[in-house]
Amino acid sequence: MLTALGILFAVAPAAVWATLARTRAVGLAIGATLLAGAGLLISVQQTWISAPRPDAHLLFTILAPLLVACGAGLEGRREGTPPPKWISLRNGAIGILGTQFGLTLVVGLLYALLISEGSDAPPSKALPTMPPGISMTSEGIGCGSGGCWRLATVASEDGLSRPEIIRTLGLQRERCRANGWLLDWRDVCVGARDNGENVTIYAGWG
Repeated sequence: MLTALGILFAVAPAAVWATLARTRAVGLAIGATLLAGAGLLISVQQTWISAPRPDAHLLFTILAPLLVACGAGLEGRREGTPPPKWISLRNGAIGILGTQFGLTLVVGLLYALLISEGSDAPPSKALPTMPPGISMTSEGIGCGSGGCWRLATVASEDGLSRPEIIRTLGLQRERCRANGWLLDWRDVCVGARDNGENVTIYAGWG
């Protein structure tokens, strides 16, 4: 159900433009660009592309109406004054795209308020990629008073010592990076611990 709604959300601007386009050249160019953007957004929704989903949705709902408006302006220069029926279609398009933007903004702000509590753990992709000779033996989630974090135990296939494993991973010191662009202002911090028997790497919210 959520997948279907996500796809519908992504293709809505292209469907709106299909009702407004008046010329083949501009219509196809704008339509193809909107469909390409929809494909990128769906890829983010399905985690095929690694990007913060709330920020991606917000950017999409900002850029798609601008692209539609640009296409309408270009066609206006070539075709002159549009027929009355087109004016009605344009007003309907403004309503649909405006509603889409408003819903995205409201849901995005609610998401930003919820994530401030830090009750979720970073996804598995927040953990570093294992170099050759080092592998993960287990992965899980731990939670405490400071929130939740992603944990993984790693081992060397080449007989490296625990300090050498940490050095190979480049995690002698904790590293932090921005997680989002607009709505998700948290940092993802990644580090490693020598537990005496093995090495544990972690990813948590900064």
